Amino acid sequence: MRERILLFIILSGLVIFLYVFQNYVNTIVGFVILCVCMITYGLYSIAATKYQKRKLKKHPPVINEGYKPFITVMIPAHNEESVIANTVENILKLDYPEFEIIVIDDRSSDNTAAIIQNLANEHEKVKALIRDENAFPGKSAVLNDAFKIAKGDAILVFDADATVEPDFLNKLIPNLEPADVGAVQARKIIRNKDVNFLTRCQNNEYTLDTYLQVGRDAVKGAVELRGNGELIKRRALEDINGWNNYTITDDLDMSTRLHIKGWDVRFCQEALVYEEGIVSLKPLFRQRRRWLEGTIRRYLEYFFEAMKSKKMSLRARLDMAIYITQFIMPLWFMLEVFLRIVKLLTDKIDPYSLHNVLWSSLVVSSVVGLGFIFAIRYSLRKYDHIPRMSALKQAFETTVYFLIIWFPMELFICGKILFCKKDLNWGKTAHGLAAEESCEKESVLETVNA
Repeated sequence: MRERILLFIILSGLVIFLYVFQNYVNTIVGFVILCVCMITYGLYSIAATKYQKRKLKKHPPVINEGYKPFITVMIPAHNEESVIANTVENILKLDYPEFEIIVIDDRSSDNTAAIIQNLANEHEKVKALIRDENAFPGKSAVLNDAFKIAKGDAILVFDADATVEPDFLNKLIPNLEPADVGAVQARKIIRNKDVNFLTRCQNNEYTLDTYLQVGRDAVKGAVELRGNGELIKRRALEDINGWNNYTITDDLDMSTRLHIKGWDVRFCQEALVYEEGIVSLKPLFRQRRRWLEGTIRRYLEYFFEAMKSKKMSLRARLDMAIYITQFIMPLWFMLEVFLRIVKLLTDKIDPYSLHNVLWSSLVVSSVVGLGFIFAIRYSLRKYDHIPRMSALKQAFETTVYFLIIWFPMELFICGKILFCKKDLNWGKTAHGLAAEESCEKESVLETVNA
């Protein structure tokens, strides 16, 4: 109920603000202020990243080779018979001395549980956890059940379709050693990015997220966990009482609670985790809908707690506040256009005034679009090393993808939060649909190394 009330207050305030601005002050002023804030922060994060890179080059960090905590790898699985064996076999090849793997079957209706049990019988490092069909639903509950039997000093979480290179942990672990660091997130990459337009845009989306996460890491901001390839210190997990069973995005919820408790979250772009992109539109909408709902609910639930926290750093609080604007801007823009259209339909104005009524919305939409194109192109050039013209073309495509996927979905999610009951369904994505030709382990490893 608190989430609904807060969202209603935000939307009502935004409508009132736009109405006042449209009648007494041109809303372009407000948009310009918001855009300037976002651009300024973006430039600041780029500068901080460059400074951090020069600093590390001049004074390379000394890696403590003796820091080798025992790691528990957790892999939740629901109806994953097509990929789970390959994932476990891949993780077993990690070049790291001390680790165990707990594979959790979450009430599967296919052959997943039998495959997991066979893997546990074949490999000493693998444990099988088969959840009862009446167990509490949700990925968070799955991970909490596994945490009860985990022996690790740190917990590494993978999705059921994840693949990594053998040196993955050796790259990730050093970032976890500082006492104030509670978790580290690896860089995610779409393994089948060349299948179609959707998978290519998903990978570009992940590359943009890498750019943003690197920037947030450089400014000591509120870096976020991404579920797949996240490493969490046991002490930090115990400090926040594990995963929240009542959230639909366990990673984002945990990220915020860690920051509120004063734990730092780091991002390691050198450690790569590969996953399968979604090849068709309907399941992509379903997945992104869950992500967006979880993101918005997380902000509504923890915003005031984060702003009042005495343990959360000022930089993390400011960073979180800045990133909330990325969800306010689409709402602002769509409400702006809606109110302009209502004004056109209700006011008696001559056709020549149409330009004066809508011009600010058109200007702002162009600025926002160019901003997305620039940011995506910069990310593709820097992290995927794509040629200039190809990067520009893909940046334009991905911006269109963002507009189609995210903008209308935000209105839908706001309506759902206001008028519908909260759904704790895991909403997992089916895996193995685009990689049946990669059944042999060697071919998957070739894909990982490509």
